Amino acid sequence: MMSSIPLFEGVFFDLDGTLADTAPDLVAAANRLLIAKNKLPMPYESLRPMASAGARGLIQKSFGIDKEHPDFISLRDEFLNYYEEALLVHSKLYEGMEELLQKLEDEKLPWGIVTNKQKRFTVPLTEKMGLMQRAHCVVSGDTTPFSKPHPEPILHAARLTKVNPQKALYVGDDIRDIVSGKAAGMQTAAALYGYCGCNEPPNTWGANYQIQHPRELQQIIFAK
Repeated sequence: MMSSIPLFEGVFFDLDGTLADTAPDLVAAANRLLIAKNKLPMPYESLRPMASAGARGLIQKSFGIDKEHPDFISLRDEFLNYYEEALLVHSKLYEGMEELLQKLEDEKLPWGIVTNKQKRFTVPLTEKMGLMQRAHCVVSGDTTPFSKPHPEPILHAARLTKVNPQKALYVGDDIRDIVSGKAAGMQTAAALYGYCGCNEPPNTWGANYQIQHPRELQQIIFAK
């Protein structure tokens, strides 16, 4: 049986809302914080879109404040402590993602993770999910001095894997992912199955591809 022909030298993924569905545990931490502040928990579906924005987005949605508010820092720190205590209760790879990763590995195509999530959370989460041991690189939000939408985290991942950015694909579910990937010179795919919580609709992000399911990536990455 002939191997597929990859159209890229490497593939890189955002973590939350792209590679893995982590919203259940992020939302649980936000609701735990709301309850601790004598507020009613919010419906999962109302908080889920903000999961890609992490603590900032979830606190803004839950408490109606931005990072300039004097209470933001203390709420953020308490939220992160709750999240750290229960990182991997319901989080899991999206359906079809394991098959895609296995295909990349079978074809010896390097893949990596580039996330704005801090190393404090990225490392234990990816280790427990068995991703750290498989990925060619894991770049967290504090690995470099910059975070997405700056291109440096993605360029750093390309350097670590010795992949030419102009021959690589970056997949993400937020406009910051697409802006970062494009600025790094990569082709980009918008994961519409993810959280897509920003105000701009995905069809305005400028991604090369829009995908409704991880299995569609195989059709993009490999020649028929």
